[in-house]
Amino acid sequence: MSYNIPDNLKGLSVAEVNASRAKYGWNQLSDNHKNTWFELLVDILKEPMLILLIIISMIYLFVGNYGEAVFMFVAIVAVTAISFYQDNRSKKALEELEKLNEPLSTVIRNGKVSEIPTHEIVVGDLCITEEGRIINADGRILHSNDFSVNESSLTGESFSVFKDSKSEDNLVYGGTVTVSGLAVFEVTEIGKETRVGKIGESIKNIKEEISPLQVQIQKFVKAMAIVGILIFLIVCLYSFIDSGNLVASLLNGLTLAMSVFPEEIPVAFTTFMALGAWKLMREGIIIKRSSIVETLGSTTVICTDKTGTITENSMQLKYLYNYATDSSYDQERFDEPDLRELIDYAMWSSEPVPFDPMEITLHKIYEKTQKQDLRKEYALFHEYPLDGKPPMMTHLFENTGKDRIIAAKGAPEAILSVSKLPDSEKDKIRAIVKSYGEQGFRLLGVGKAKFEGNNFPAKQQDFEFQFLGLTVFYDPPKKGIQEVFQDIYEAGIKVKVITGDNADTTKAIAAQAGIRILSPPINGSEIVNRSEAEIMAIAEQTTLFTRMFPDAKLAIVNALKNKGEVVAMLGDGVNDGPALKAAHIGVAMGNKGTEIAKSAAALIITNDDLQKLIIGIAAGRRIYANIKKAVQYIISIHIPIILTVSLPLFLGWVFPQIFSPVHVIFLELVMGPTCSIVYENEPIEKDTMKRPPRAMGDTFLSINELGISIVQGLIITIGILFVYQFTVQQGGTEEKTRAMVFATLIFANILLSYANRSFHYSILESFKNRNLLLVGISIAVLLFLAVILYVAPVAQFFAVTALSGYELGIALSVAAASVLWFEVYKLIGRIVRAKKD
Repeated sequence: MSYNIPDNLKGLSVAEVNASRAKYGWNQLSDNHKNTWFELLVDILKEPMLILLIIISMIYLFVGNYGEAVFMFVAIVAVTAISFYQDNRSKKALEELEKLNEPLSTVIRNGKVSEIPTHEIVVGDLCITEEGRIINADGRILHSNDFSVNESSLTGESFSVFKDSKSEDNLVYGGTVTVSGLAVFEVTEIGKETRVGKIGESIKNIKEEISPLQVQIQKFVKAMAIVGILIFLIVCLYSFIDSGNLVASLLNGLTLAMSVFPEEIPVAFTTFMALGAWKLMREGIIIKRSSIVETLGSTTVICTDKTGTITENSMQLKYLYNYATDSSYDQERFDEPDLRELIDYAMWSSEPVPFDPMEITLHKIYEKTQKQDLRKEYALFHEYPLDGKPPMMTHLFENTGKDRIIAAKGAPEAILSVSKLPDSEKDKIRAIVKSYGEQGFRLLGVGKAKFEGNNFPAKQQDFEFQFLGLTVFYDPPKKGIQEVFQDIYEAGIKVKVITGDNADTTKAIAAQAGIRILSPPINGSEIVNRSEAEIMAIAEQTTLFTRMFPDAKLAIVNALKNKGEVVAMLGDGVNDGPALKAAHIGVAMGNKGTEIAKSAAALIITNDDLQKLIIGIAAGRRIYANIKKAVQYIISIHIPIILTVSLPLFLGWVFPQIFSPVHVIFLELVMGPTCSIVYENEPIEKDTMKRPPRAMGDTFLSINELGISIVQGLIITIGILFVYQFTVQQGGTEEKTRAMVFATLIFANILLSYANRSFHYSILESFKNRNLLLVGISIAVLLFLAVILYVAPVAQFFAVTALSGYELGIALSVAAASVLWFEVYKLIGRIVRAKKD
């Protein structure tokens, strides 16, 4: 954007910027300490699984089993490396998000206007702020144009204050909001030295509220940790009473504790969310908190603004209606003399430095049609900002000869209500407005007034205006928007349009965009003074909300939330801020959105394309589904490990210690990457966006889902114990039995990871969804198994013996039967669902 800045404002040079930064530091409230690799490593070593491994390795060292001790130390390195890799990926992804979420500030340096990250502002910089932007440092105004600021974040007063370089108070403060106009200010304080920095240093200690899914996962992991401790104590005690060997009893107990504790789950959650947010960032969707990805998949209602979201926000001036001649003029006739006054006052009622697309268009039309450009001769000396229900705004200009221009524009109803016209004439104009509105046009009324003296009325509505006419704009729906809304409806998500435009225009544009309109539009004024129950009923039944003001938008969003909906609110203006903040997912437009909207939102669409929100919702659903798959896989595969370790011991079977910590940690090394890396990479299932959204309050794993995982685990256990007994009955040694049980469990683990890719589609159908990581890890695990079984030193270390092709066939067959029964269950489910449909 180009700025009309005085030539004498040059700003700092590069050398002056560096000198100022060296003296005063960076513009940030805290030092933003970043964890070093050593701190990351220490955090990883605090994990319960690593502590168990360290204890076991120390016991092996103590009793002289150096080979096992070395393996455990290698396992510690491997587990640490995997955790470090995952944590580092998550950390880097979140750092990238933080960089993108930092607002940019406009500064003048070396006589040029440029945008820089806010933390790079230095004392002495010349910063430019304009309507809708947050001021990011304290400073003194040097130049301004129709500038007003809302300082409620510091003072608590909600009204805006006009300031300029000559005002008694010519200071601006970080954290306040520019309401209108433009100002250039010299930075005097940054970071902790600003007023907001001194007041709000404690803000950085506020912890982000964790999501419902995080709460449920934490409860599950804590419950399993308690179970692990109890089992450890029981097994230690039982084994010690039975054998009298303390060291063996401790190893038995620790082996079982390792098999119980599901440390993969919180790692998987963090990885899924951070990488999900990072992948969305690459799609042009900036998410401020990685946990918002979870909420995205639960969206049930999308509340969207009209202008710039559904429409192109191009604001083409199509017609002018001149009241004096009672005629409409198309674009070919805008230069006719009859229209000069209407165009003149439409421009004067706009901001001197236009920001809004309609005002930019009015300035351009003025330049093209007016013979004499008077903008430099007149100065704005008094203003009434946009207010009222419906809204209007008034500007007062004066030249050196004290000639005045008082111009107003706003909603046609607002200008008509303050104009001295007979009711019959007002009805005639309302009919014209309705006719244009029904065709999807957006209209502004234009008026002029005269006033002597400087005792201006407190309200602009108290002027006596002369109605001049209407400006008729057309803002067409975006290309492809119909397909976007079709996708939204197919995903079971409702759509509400919340706009400041009138009902006729909104209804026409909504219909053109493919929005399903099932009830008459509701105006914001109709919501005022309604009870909460009434607003909830209106919010549920109505699709189009028109002539909406900030409080009304907020009321609708809160009503939908109270009805149990998960609300995504799309907006780009200053007035959208409260509703964006209140929604479960506030979505701001990156290109045309104000900084206030971006600050209030949880998600920013960089190119203003609503299709990106569908991509985000799909990603949220995919990630949630994949986390569930990972957790169900972990539960299912932990059960046979736990029971294979414990049952031979408790039942007094011939080989009670069929698995040692060595075997369990190998299985843990297989399961960790499978659940947190492979399942994170799993693509979305083909019908995911055809299903209705899940309820936000649903338990993460329902009784049925948890039951399926437990049954899967128990059936695999039955298969493994069958192999155990079969091998013993065939005269197998302890090494042979262990090899058969271990191979069966490995085969079952691989098959389970494929079967659980979908709980609806068959395993063959799932192969159509390419996941090279899953294939790669499966091949790697089979190679490791071959090394363990057939490389003599390794086989000796794992206390197993080589298996024949026949024995491998038995292990694979039992594993397949133990896992692939689930394919029959899924087939029955598909048949039942097809009959219901």
